[in-house]
Amino acid sequence: MGAQLRVYKRRIRSVTATKKITKAMEMIAASRVVKAQRKVAASTPYATELTRAVTAVGTGSNTKHPLTTQAETVTRSAVLLLTSDRGLAGAFNSNSIKAAEQLTERLEREGKQVDIYIVGRRGVAHYNFRERKIAESWTGFTDEPTYADAKKVAAPLIEAIEKDTADGGVDELHIVYTEFVSMMTQQALDARLLPLSLEEVAEEAPSKGELLPLYDFEPSAEDVLDALLPRYVESRIYNALLQSAASKHAATRRAMKSATDNAGELIETLTRLANQARQAEITQEISEIVGGASALADATAGSD
Repeated sequence: MGAQLRVYKRRIRSVTATKKITKAMEMIAASRVVKAQRKVAASTPYATELTRAVTAVGTGSNTKHPLTTQAETVTRSAVLLLTSDRGLAGAFNSNSIKAAEQLTERLEREGKQVDIYIVGRRGVAHYNFRERKIAESWTGFTDEPTYADAKKVAAPLIEAIEKDTADGGVDELHIVYTEFVSMMTQQALDARLLPLSLEEVAEEAPSKGELLPLYDFEPSAEDVLDALLPRYVESRIYNALLQSAASKHAATRRAMKSATDNAGELIETLTRLANQARQAEITQEISEIVGGASALADATAGSD
């Protein structure tokens, strides 16, 4: 009984230490997600207005440009997958990876060759473990991404979209990331960044009761599109990085809260078991004392 009681007490100390760690991680994630939400709210209007400006240029001119013109035959696509550098975030990374794999399978069924670009150690580790080819990867900034990080990610993608497929370029660019809906809801989704679907963006304005402005292009629509291409890709990637960061912190907070609650329940269960073991030990000692006293009394009575 004594040995069993020591085991329970040792487990209670271990789980209590784990509970302190998960509680601290929950509080850290809660503070980070608030900051990430503010950054998402600050970056979204810029990305939205820039997309509308690109749409206005595309719809207001007949210029053929990689930003707005679909290739006649799409033979090669690029997929950018956004994951995190760290785990302990529930199904956050697995959902993003699953969405990327589903998108890749769909593109391959359409007869397209797919180049994979990955942000985050979790995604890189997943593809390396399965010995899948990665065109390029970036790590180390997923918790607090900056615009400089977005530019670093966007540079090779812009270079690939501007190249001919015969020279290693791509015809279209897709991105897979986790959208932050609320503290309790985050959803993995994929979107096509390039070429921009002018019809889909144009349909959003009338639905909101808005009118697209008219623009004059100087020196030409093509030069304007050349200038907007990198800014459009960078802003969309930056917004997606912020969305993923906020989603990751929210998922971590939820996972750590669940772990903290489970640790508390386990401590209560172990405490009851320890109390039962201690009570059993006391009962056994009392029984031994009573039995010893009775045997001593019987021996004394027999000697008389």
